[in-house]
Amino acid sequence: MISYEEALSRILSAVHRLPSETIPIAQAAGRFLAQDVRAAIDAPRADVSAMDGYAVRIADAAGGGTLTMIGEAAAGAPFAGHLNAGEAVRIFTGAHLPMGADCVVMQEYAERDGDTVRFREGFGPARHIRTKASDFSAGDVLLEKGQRLDPRAMVSLAGADMATVEIARRPRIALIATGDELADPGHAAQSAHAIPESGSFGVAALAESWGAVISARMTGRDELESLARFARDALESADCVVVIGGASVGDHDLARPMFAGTGLEEHFAKVAIKPGKPVWFGLSGEKPVLGLPGNPSSAMVTARLFLAPLIAALQGGRADAETQFMPHILAADLPANGSRETFVRARATEEGLLPASNQESGAQAPLAASNWLIRRAVDADAARAGSVVRALAF
Repeated sequence: MISYEEALSRILSAVHRLPSETIPIAQAAGRFLAQDVRAAIDAPRADVSAMDGYAVRIADAAGGGTLTMIGEAAAGAPFAGHLNAGEAVRIFTGAHLPMGADCVVMQEYAERDGDTVRFREGFGPARHIRTKASDFSAGDVLLEKGQRLDPRAMVSLAGADMATVEIARRPRIALIATGDELADPGHAAQSAHAIPESGSFGVAALAESWGAVISARMTGRDELESLARFARDALESADCVVVIGGASVGDHDLARPMFAGTGLEEHFAKVAIKPGKPVWFGLSGEKPVLGLPGNPSSAMVTARLFLAPLIAALQGGRADAETQFMPHILAADLPANGSRETFVRARATEEGLLPASNQESGAQAPLAASNWLIRRAVDADAARAGSVVRALAF
């Protein structure tokens, strides 16, 4: 068996970015940039007011005298004239600062009387002006190639005055779930020996959340000829194939044999992690094939650990940004760990991360509430509540 880090490294070194495409930015959320995004304009494009108030010369405002109102400036409707000594312009947030002004006094300090205004003491020293290009200048790189366009990045993308953006094409993922016992949800009750096939629904949702498109979803019995046909069909329709189940060494475990006729080059067959020991990976031509455990919770944990960064890599994303284990406070004791690196399902609480009480690989009930994976090193000592652990958003 190899370590998690080695397994992930082998996957990422074998994966190549898919071709890019240019799309409207309204369709770009969640996608990965195929090139740097440079600002087309300055922001702000001129000196602008940061407050609602009055544009003045600071010397006039500080003098305490009465100033004459000569106009108004609003965002998108600037004052066209020039402000001279003894004058003021009513101004609103985002409006261009009138020529001649060097200060905006907040309206809370103003005493207005018709066409005149004076200011009470205490309005300074801030001048409440956002200077031209103080946010960014035309030509600045705002977003880097490989960055995922999350909601915050979308603001910068639009702010750069981009109508379209070049992004990597969505990977097409084919899912194959294997097992004689599997039935479509809603039909398992018809047989005492059946269980609902649930893993592919979670894995598909995870893949889509990382930008993939599910090109096919198949459920096959443990029969080599039909599974081999599924494998061929999946490779024809997809950029990547994910097999759920059938990865152990029994007579009914056919996940790898089903690809025997496709030229599959196996890169690893087991990983020293819990859950997820049966995870395997290979290439059929240039198309990655990832095998996940059949138990649904194990499938979801390993999909987050391996499939999510694989999908990111297919889109040119930075895998290190997608697999960051962050420090968190532990909300309950954890026992000493064993000989395999372990990823403990946990949920966030006010006290910290609370491990799920049932960590069995087939446990589905705690899965919906688990939103973090606590990483436990090989042979790690027991961890007490209040100690710091490292965890990955799940």
